Amino acid sequence: MKAKDLKNSILQMAVEGKLVPQDPSDEPASVLLERIREEKHRLIAEGKAKFPKGGESIIYIGSDGSPYEKRVDAKGRVLSDECIADQVPFEELPEGWAWVRLSSLFTKIGSGSTPAGGRKVYQNEGPMLIRSQNVHNGGLRLDDVAHFARSLFEKRSSHILPNDMLLNITGASIGRCVIVPGAFGDADVNQHVLIMRPIDKAINRFLHAAIISPVVQMAIMADQVGATKEGLSAAKAANLLAPIPPLAEQRRIVERAEELSALIEEYGRLEDAREELDAVLPGRLRKSVLQMAVQGKLVPQNPVDEPASALLERIRKQRRQLVAEKKMKAPKGGESVVFRGSDGRRYEKRIDAKGRESKPICIEDEIPFEIPDSWEWARLSSIASFGGGKTPSTNDRSNYAKDGVLWVTSKDMKKERIESTQITLSDKGASELTLYPKGCIVIVTRSGILRRLLPVAILDRPSTVNQDQKVIIPNDDSLSEWLLRFFQGSDQRIRSNFGKDGTTVESIVFDKIRDMLIPIPPLAEQHRIDACLREFIPLITNQ
Repeated sequence: MKAKDLKNSILQMAVEGKLVPQDPSDEPASVLLERIREEKHRLIAEGKAKFPKGGESIIYIGSDGSPYEKRVDAKGRVLSDECIADQVPFEELPEGWAWVRLSSLFTKIGSGSTPAGGRKVYQNEGPMLIRSQNVHNGGLRLDDVAHFARSLFEKRSSHILPNDMLLNITGASIGRCVIVPGAFGDADVNQHVLIMRPIDKAINRFLHAAIISPVVQMAIMADQVGATKEGLSAAKAANLLAPIPPLAEQRRIVERAEELSALIEEYGRLEDAREELDAVLPGRLRKSVLQMAVQGKLVPQNPVDEPASALLERIRKQRRQLVAEKKMKAPKGGESVVFRGSDGRRYEKRIDAKGRESKPICIEDEIPFEIPDSWEWARLSSIASFGGGKTPSTNDRSNYAKDGVLWVTSKDMKKERIESTQITLSDKGASELTLYPKGCIVIVTRSGILRRLLPVAILDRPSTVNQDQKVIIPNDDSLSEWLLRFFQGSDQRIRSNFGKDGTTVESIVFDKIRDMLIPIPPLAEQHRIDACLREFIPLITNQ
């Protein structure tokens, strides 16, 4: 059960007399209500309160055990007397309790208004104008309270007094209720807040609990005016029914509710923390698992696997053949080969088109983490080539066509495999771009999403891309899945280290990605890692 539901259950128990036991020696609520009626009569006689329209409400339990209500005029004459069993929220009250209309408990029930004159009437100090956003069940929130001129305040009649109860009567916050604290400055309310001035402030705390309980809240929602639910009128609020226990039991209920409230608040904090953890944990687990994968910690190594060095040598051999056939350009500065020296440190040498080797340079300071012995480091530029894209002129609609050539934008980069795109190009529009084959890796290098995520995906169908994406074309198709997993597991490191400064939109310096070191596992281990990730990631992300 959520904290809010638990609190509502406790309030429901409180107003039904199920939170604390009854004490037969308590003075019954009927005696308390009679005293309140007498006090109200005195205030009416002194001109400090008005006699209720339609007569004074007196609710009693008839000989048949059902609740009845009679209305009497100012001279005590009975105007009506009828059974209200169909109006009370629940059938049976505990012994000593009574039903009462809110109109019987207050000398004033009325709302205010928004001061005339628009925004110019508001100022930085002066009497406060309490609005619905200031009224909360747990207390008044005055961090954004409005102030207006004292001269205007003095002309208004909806002044707030200490111990008044304020009730929101319109909008999404309808039903929120608060007791005005004893020490409170000059204040008024607008038309969205109802002032209810108690005859006996001793019942305020229980009455507040009753009003915010599901019993009265359901009645408030049912009594909103009109089919469009425009709000709760003062007359409807005055007519709301509330259960009233003996005064002594009210105090016991409030004390017990406050004790439980502290526990519920703690429970709520724990619940919020759990929900927050539930929200972020799948992402954290996914990130941790991917990081383990790219560091060789996800699956065990198998000594019979062909080492990664053999795979890289085949890739280099294929590349040299393509260069010789003029199907690929030789890499600038020579082909990169990373190896471990006799001193255990990593070195890099460059080999030109004629097979001449440069002097090895120690690159140990570039190595981001340790990898298993059967793995190798390689520059991304030594195992892949690169490409980009653009946006065909949007002024020429003939560049675009339904069910045409796939055109990848940042909006399509929400999945790790791209088999369709939101926008497709005509043959004419696609003729301006490079069509990349299935198995290429697409990475977003310019987008606001880079603040929190590095989108990367693998093409499942030949596609073009726009200018915000870069494409990595593996020299060997067998590397596609591994490169996808590597970039997924390197999200935070790439965004932190390769971000472009001084741009209005988050960007990645792709030249740094070209030259970054990639850990390469044996091909058989790559397959085991990918199989493990395919099985495990859906379990932790519910996808």
